[in-house]
Amino acid sequence: MASNNVAQFATELKMPADLLLTQLRSAGVEKSSTSDPLSKDDKDKLLNHLRRTHGAADTGEKKKITVTRKETSEIKQADSSGKSRTIQVEVRKKRTFVQRDDLVTTKAPEEPVIDAAEQARREEESRRQSELIARQEADLREKQERLAKLEAEEKAQAKAAEEQAKREAEEQAKRDAAEKAAAAAAAKEAAAAGKDAAGADEAAKKAADDAKAAKEAAAREAAERAAATERARKAVADEVAQIKLMMSQPRRVIKAPEPAPKPAAPAAAAGTLHKPADKKPGEVKKDDAKKPGDKKSIKSANVSSTWSDDAKKRGGQGLKTRGAPAGGRDGWRSGGRGGRRGHGDDRESNFQAPTEAIVREVHVPETITVAELAHKMSVKASEVIKQLMKLGQMCTINQVLDQETAMILVEEMGHKAFAAAEDDPEAILADQGEHTEFESSSRAPVVTVMGHVDHGKTSLLDYIRRAKVASGEAGGITQHIGAYHVDTPRGMITFLDTPGHEAFTAMRARGAKATDIVILVVAADDGVMPQTKEAIAHAKAAGVPLVVAINKIDKQGANADRVTQELVAEGVVPEEYGGDSPFVPVSAKVGTGIDDLLEQVLLQAEVLELKAPTESLARGLVVEARLDKGRGPVATILVQSGTLKRGDVVLAGSSFGRVRAMLDENGKTIASAGPSIPVEIQGLTEVPSAGEEVMVMADERKAREIALFRQGKFRDVKLAKQQAAKLENMFEQMAEGEVKNLPLIVKTDVQGSQEALVGSLQKLSTSEVRVQVVHAAVGGITESDVNLATASKAVIIGFNARADAQARKLAEANGVDIRYYSIIYDAIDEIKTALSGMLAPEKRETVTGQVEIRQVILVSKVGAIAGCLVTDGVVKRTSSVRLLRNNIVIWTGEIDSLKRFKDDAKEVRAGLECGLSLKGNNEIQVGDVLEVFEVTEVARSL
Repeated sequence: MASNNVAQFATELKMPADLLLTQLRSAGVEKSSTSDPLSKDDKDKLLNHLRRTHGAADTGEKKKITVTRKETSEIKQADSSGKSRTIQVEVRKKRTFVQRDDLVTTKAPEEPVIDAAEQARREEESRRQSELIARQEADLREKQERLAKLEAEEKAQAKAAEEQAKREAEEQAKRDAAEKAAAAAAAKEAAAAGKDAAGADEAAKKAADDAKAAKEAAAREAAERAAATERARKAVADEVAQIKLMMSQPRRVIKAPEPAPKPAAPAAAAGTLHKPADKKPGEVKKDDAKKPGDKKSIKSANVSSTWSDDAKKRGGQGLKTRGAPAGGRDGWRSGGRGGRRGHGDDRESNFQAPTEAIVREVHVPETITVAELAHKMSVKASEVIKQLMKLGQMCTINQVLDQETAMILVEEMGHKAFAAAEDDPEAILADQGEHTEFESSSRAPVVTVMGHVDHGKTSLLDYIRRAKVASGEAGGITQHIGAYHVDTPRGMITFLDTPGHEAFTAMRARGAKATDIVILVVAADDGVMPQTKEAIAHAKAAGVPLVVAINKIDKQGANADRVTQELVAEGVVPEEYGGDSPFVPVSAKVGTGIDDLLEQVLLQAEVLELKAPTESLARGLVVEARLDKGRGPVATILVQSGTLKRGDVVLAGSSFGRVRAMLDENGKTIASAGPSIPVEIQGLTEVPSAGEEVMVMADERKAREIALFRQGKFRDVKLAKQQAAKLENMFEQMAEGEVKNLPLIVKTDVQGSQEALVGSLQKLSTSEVRVQVVHAAVGGITESDVNLATASKAVIIGFNARADAQARKLAEANGVDIRYYSIIYDAIDEIKTALSGMLAPEKRETVTGQVEIRQVILVSKVGAIAGCLVTDGVVKRTSSVRLLRNNIVIWTGEIDSLKRFKDDAKEVRAGLECGLSLKGNNEIQVGDVLEVFEVTEVARSL
């Protein structure tokens, strides 16, 4: 019967259907179940796949043979009830032999010429290998014999246990029968003797109790024997399993190590403990007389007599040593019995007790544990705890002491205390003895590109790097600090690109702090601008040399001479005028002057002779930091000295951690980074502040202590500022009235952008409206930010940061406004507009007319009505008026009613008469003048 599906084909091949399905899938034939049909093409595919797997070529010639061997053995093991069971042990071994083509086609190489020494060495090595193999085979045979012996012993023990259990059961049955016969005989005797039924029952009960006690004792004894037998059986079974595991593993040939030459025994120096210089072996001095009652050697008597003389010189106080006289207080310790410790030892001790206490200089950090303080003073921790108890403090060995308490304690214990800098790692490293000098080598210069916004800084750097960075920035404006290093024919240069917007002042200051040379980019068609002047000020404050790049010289309207004159006015003098700043005309678009610019930078670097150690612990600066959703806190580090490696423990401000991963500016993983190399590291506990110093610590615990202390200090300072701000705001509100607040929550992508954005927004505050930054952090917008915005009625600003799905849903449910920005201009302009809308509008008065009162009519229940003539402009019923008498304002208010004849009028124009009444004022006279005006509100802006 032909096979039509997978199950039938598996039956023909005598193999499991699941295995056949797996082989079909490996061959590219997709079959999901055993009932799927099989065609001839499917079988051909499977055959070709199996041939390729086993090394068969298209010609059908096999090059690979797989041999599978299976061994089955049995192990009998008894359980807790004494029954034995058989365990099947199956060992499978699979080996594949491959025929290599090079063995047939390749010509065998000529044997190299081997000299006699090499041949002897090889023969010796072969002999050692043969001995090792023979030793391993002997060990294997011994293990096999031991395994067979253990199996035989196990079978014998199991058989003996079974026979013992059978014998115990027979003996127990005999004892039970005897007990029953004895009980029946006792009952019969009691009845024959005429005893009453109660006596018979008592005798029977007593016999039954005795039988029960005997049975329980026998059961306990049997249980103990069974437990002992089970423990022995388990031990034998474990040993059998270990031997079988060792036998199943392939044999390994271990190369014997070269025999090490035996070191020559050093000659004993004269005068050592083992051989005194003044005596020869077997020689006895004349004055080495034995003491009465001493049972030891003459040498021991000599030592004892010497120590006894010392004791007599001390006044016969009985020193507890081996040579004290027998009549002394502690004579039982030595003398006649040779001493408790020495037992006749003839060695002389060179130990000398210190004559005075050692005073140590202890550097005490801001916080220190009791154990560390005891270690610094070289005393036991129990002594420090005892001294603390005397001072009234109950402390444990791991308790942390503050600096003041620790210094008092050090002084009390007789040492000198010095206060280490509270958060200066240098003092701690110096105290630990880890700050050593390393040889310095030349390093690459760190160059910062600074200038006004849109003057071509990033474009210039792009041409140098041959990368497009400005096109990737929002609006073509740099929002972050970028760090790159470029290899040039004359050496490597590290570039830092800073933003030019006025809000990024702190970034530019940070770039000037971390740099060796500043490239000042000035547009030839724009000249010196505000941020250009600021960059010059930062460079001069940092004492960094300037290289001026006059950019956009190929643009229409460019005037390099005008730019030069403006820079000279700012104190930047070119070398042509006798100054020290080279001016290089460049074009970032076409590449004109780029080579000259790099040449000037490298010349300045050669003059500076920049050097840094490479073998020391790494130090650097946090250029930028951000919170990545998948990787956690990520910091861009510029290594300034030493070598930063993956796995180092770093301390960056109040953040610390072990470097888990390290990337270069292109996102490639690197293992280490030397001086002047910018890298991106992961593994910090939190996002560090930009500009923080980074250093590698040898002790992770010390790094954690410093970071925690800095966090506590920052928290205290922040709390103090908040309290002061609250008090200051309260006084301001009492003096000027309540100030309108615009609460904001700012979330940015990097630390530098947060710093710049928050600073720019807070500058928008005035005496009437104020920007209140409730919370500012790095990272995406989360649910906690939305909850905080709901509680504080704040607006969330995301600068290159977005809200996740849960945060968006929560914001929509609570009506929280989330604004996204990628350019700092837009964020500042919209917040400025919002603050302008919060300003109280300006009220402006416009005089619309003038009315002269000609007659006053008093009407009961109505009041005074004025008959008037409009002399100028127009009077409206909704207008406000001022009552003037002799050109002095005596009242200001509103018109109550305006009539023309008997009808109400909305307005009355000049030259017409009208009657009107004033709201809340009847003190009008003939000849008074009413000035009519309207108040209009004009929106204000910041």
